[in-house]
Amino acid sequence: MTTTRSRDIAIIGAGPGGLASAILLAASGARVTVHERLPVVGGRTSAIRADGYTFDLGPTFFLYPQILGDILATAGASLAEEIPMTRLDPQYRIVFGAGGELQCTPDVAGMQRQIARLSPEDARRFPSFLEENRVKLKAMMPCLQQPFLSWKDLLSLRLLKMLPMIRPHQSVDTYLKRFFQDPRVRLAFSFQSKYLGMSPFRCPSLFSILSFLEYEHGVFHPHGGCNAVTTALARVAERLGVEIRLGESVREVLFDGRRVSGLRTDHGTRKVDALVVNADFARAMSRLVPDRLRSRWTDQRLAKKKYSCSTFMLYLGVEGTYDVPHHNIFIARDYERNLDEIENRHVLSTEPSFYVENPSRTDPSMAPPGHSALYVLVPVSQQHPNIDWSRERGRFRALALRRLAEAGIEVPERAIRFERCLTPEDWDTQYEIYRGATFNLAHSLDQMLHLRPRNRFEDVDGMYLVGGGTHPGSGLPVIFESARISSRLLLEDLGLEPAWNHTVTTPLSTSPSTSLQAA
Repeated sequence: MTTTRSRDIAIIGAGPGGLASAILLAASGARVTVHERLPVVGGRTSAIRADGYTFDLGPTFFLYPQILGDILATAGASLAEEIPMTRLDPQYRIVFGAGGELQCTPDVAGMQRQIARLSPEDARRFPSFLEENRVKLKAMMPCLQQPFLSWKDLLSLRLLKMLPMIRPHQSVDTYLKRFFQDPRVRLAFSFQSKYLGMSPFRCPSLFSILSFLEYEHGVFHPHGGCNAVTTALARVAERLGVEIRLGESVREVLFDGRRVSGLRTDHGTRKVDALVVNADFARAMSRLVPDRLRSRWTDQRLAKKKYSCSTFMLYLGVEGTYDVPHHNIFIARDYERNLDEIENRHVLSTEPSFYVENPSRTDPSMAPPGHSALYVLVPVSQQHPNIDWSRERGRFRALALRRLAEAGIEVPERAIRFERCLTPEDWDTQYEIYRGATFNLAHSLDQMLHLRPRNRFEDVDGMYLVGGGTHPGSGLPVIFESARISSRLLLEDLGLEPAWNHTVTTPLSTSPSTSLQAA
């Protein structure tokens, strides 16, 4: 299936999905150019660096490194050499507004002891939860590795056999009631639905595998932060001959009929054989593809789709250190009300849940000696007329600092040496995220599998999608999987042989490899 002519492929966006695709395509013999609007690689997985502090812009949890290891191996690179990382223990601390806390550890016996402090009976059921989700993940893995290009793909015998296990009619919280009666314990194994920007009371039960992944395969800190992952991907891609053009916005996608033929940037126009879109899906479609060419994903239909929540962010360089774990989750006393205010009422909570990363606890390179680089995330509504961030920014900042103090993380104004704040409006205007919905299209049942924008984009020819807006969905591991799916489709369409096997080759290990340190 090889061809004598090198194929020109353009990628819009140097986020994790775009960079992983660049590696896979270049390793398979294509000529690849990545166009990135920002002056740095990473997109939402870039970094803020100032005055000796380093903050991840977006993702801070790194899970399931096996997939990334496979992608790097395609380029002849080693995960251990390119991205040193530490496996965290405890993985994170959860503090419940309703009382109690958990120091969540991947050690099963140790985690049972933690759960027993809240509910002895639930502690006994923890191994059963792990075993059932171990089977679920093994059964689901092939479905997460293949495209869903039409409803007919739902009729595969494998998927039909899995329906009783997937329980599509149940939410994650409802599913977890089979194992855990204490609502706080259920929250400890369902807050991960926020990785998808969804409530555990609405998120499909399939995603119970998210918390299982943490306990089975670990929560990791890449040295230097998650941006070290995208920096390494860019480095490996360039070694393969990929050209990465930073600070170069794509202004227009060119078409010959309904087929992509090229693109126009600030530096001119160029022809391409195929185009990979790693930008925010809804924003990219509304900006780059004429509405007349989009049948399923017109502007009108995009406006009616369900989108994730957004986040209010504080990046604080603070003089002083904190005796708290690397990751800290604080869950509001009335969590259901908090979620309702975010997802349905679109108002700001007076007692919001929030998350704090204290990375210099693990990695001294993240802050100057004797200082801390605190990352504070408060889930909030996507952009909505109910909330005017030009008026609310200062008030909500004060509320966030007050909530930190209530949780025992006092941040005196006089100790703040660096600060940056991002609101949903900033995500929308500065980072080109539709409605500021930082986790992309919601992962509801009517927006999954073939009902999500497809890896081989169905509205125009020659365009392929990677990232959280396509199948399998949001989160770094599945974004990397989307890169493999879309790259394989693209290469096959152009008559090139993919340089990797279809299935995951790295064995699923329950302990870190010798190259990964344990905290």
